Parts: sequence; C-alpha cells; structure tokens
Amino acid sequence: MAALIEFRDIYKIYSMGDEEVHAIDGISMRIEQGEFVAIVGQSGSGKSTCMNIIGGLDVPTRGQYLLDGVDISERTDDELAEIRNKKLGFIFQQYNLIPKLTVLQNVELPLLYSGMKESEQASRAMASLERVGLADKAKNLPSQLSGGQQQRVSIARALAGDPSIILADEPTGALDSKTGREVLQFLKQLHQDGNTIVLITHDNSIAAQAERVIRVQDGKVIYDGPADINKFAAVATAGGLGEAEG
Repeated sequence: MAALIEFRDIYKIYSMGDEEVHAIDGISMRIEQGEFVAIVGQSGSGKSTCMNIIGGLDVPTRGQYLLDGVDISERTDDELAEIRNKKLGFIFQQYNLIPKLTVLQNVELPLLYSGMKESEQASRAMASLERVGLADKAKNLPSQLSGGQQQRVSIARALAGDPSIILADEPTGALDSKTGREVLQFLKQLHQDGNTIVLITHDNSIAAQAERVIRVQDGKVIYDGPADINKFAAVATAGGLGEAEG
C-alpha cells in the first residue's frame, strides 16, 4: 500500500558559485497515515529542506516525492498551492497570525480559497477553535492572547481544513518550557484522535515526544526508528552512518 508520505531517493541541490551544496543527499523514507513522526537535526542538517518538500513549499532537484501515492515532485506552483490547501495543515514557530484579524478570522484564512460558503467557513473555524479550547476568544485579536493561546490558534487554523497531515515546524520554539509542554501534549492528543503529525525540531527532548524519530545529518538519514532518546541521540554523537546502520 502507498504511504501517506514517501521520499524516493530525494536530492535537493543548490549552486553556490562553482560549488554544489547538497541540502538533501539521497533521502528515502516513508511515513504512514496516523503516525506521529519527528524529523530532528541541527541547523544545516537538511531537516528544514525535508519539511519544505513535504509541505509542497519546495520541490526536489531529483527523486520522487509521493503524497498519498501521487507523485508531486514536478507540480507547478499553483498545483502545489492547491495541494497545500487541501492536504496540509501548518503550525509555525512564530504562529504567523495576522494582527488586524480576529482569532476567528485567522482560523478561517485557509478556508477562503477552498470554495466553501462563508457560513460554512465560520462554522468550521468555530468548531476548530472549540477543539483547542478557545471558542470564547473568537472575537479577540492575537495581541490579546498569551503565546500559548496564539499557538493554539495556529493549531486550530491548521485543523480547520481537515488536512491529511499536520506539519509542525518548531512549534514550541517561541514558548516557555511549561507552555511548550502543554502544546506538545495537545499534539499528542491530536495524534490519539487519528491525525498524522510530522514534527520538525532541532531539540532531542522535543523529538522524543513523538512515536518515531528520523534523524537527519549532512542531508542524509542516519537514524530512523523508535523515539528512544538514548538511541537517536547516541547516533548523532557518533556522527557516522555506520553507527546508524548497526
């Protein structure tokens, strides 16, 4: 059966003068429907490039990216935008809420381009806010909320379109440790509800909250297995592919 997300020998190569930089260097991986997976790595490891390709924000230089069994490696920008709108929900480190819009209007944003009736947009957005416990803040502006509440609004926005995948990019990076734990607990609950979660992080302790970890280093996968921090952190410390393969 087709995986929800599948990379087949993906490369992303940038030209820097006379040199080529391999941001992703031949990665193959599968993520199944209903998994909670963390892609972890330090700055420059290739994890953000993986995220951009998964999210349809970038395309590989070569190789195939299959989303729900369909190769989207060479789709146009307009086609990728439609795929993002229908299949992906994004949670960002800095929330990316529009200050002049109410909480409800922010959550409605991804629904504006779906052809949905305005009344249905509002009811869907309100249901999403209820799911994150913020229905009573629907008329507030983002500036009237705490950081944790703003991140929950961004989670509600990600859920509003009923996406196949929730892609969370460093979702606790702008939060204090207590609020960050609350957001992670909420992501776990979403996973228990049947959502597919892909978490991008540089932090081993955050990655360990997932069920499975894919560690990326120098554009390659050096660990793909259970979220046992002792195992995947040891691979990073060893810094070699042989350790990952053992």
